[in-house]
Amino acid sequence: MDNLVIKIANFSLDFPTIQQIRYLVFQIEQGVSAALEFDGKDEAATHLLAYLDEQPVGTARIRLLDSQTAKVERVAVLKAARGAGIGKCIMIEALAVLSKANVSAVQIHAQESVRDFYQRLGFEPEGEVFVEAGIPHVKMNKLLTS
Repeated sequence: MDNLVIKIANFSLDFPTIQQIRYLVFQIEQGVSAALEFDGKDEAATHLLAYLDEQPVGTARIRLLDSQTAKVERVAVLKAARGAGIGKCIMIEALAVLSKANVSAVQIHAQESVRDFYQRLGFEPEGEVFVEAGIPHVKMNKLLTS
């Protein structure tokens, strides 16, 4: 997809764009409350922004849990841009960023409806399904190799 660009966001400049994507996907489409979606952890995280034809269409947040473990969260692609592999490209970029940072393990809390998507990227489910923000999720893990 030649017209797709994924970049590490500049938090102060790009956060309004990130907020808009997450607002549309999580609050409007999925009914997640603003208090849960915007949890105060954004400023300390690394954010990715995906642009298709120079328009912002997707985002993800990466947080370090410790020196070797990170969590990828808030993966969102606008409805109009879904089905083109943008989510997969965002995740591949997130894993590449973490690999370069010498992180060895990645966690996600995947919505149950997209569990297979993450399994195809090498994530393995751990434990039982649980409800987060009113939506069934499953914890998943992936080990990164150098």
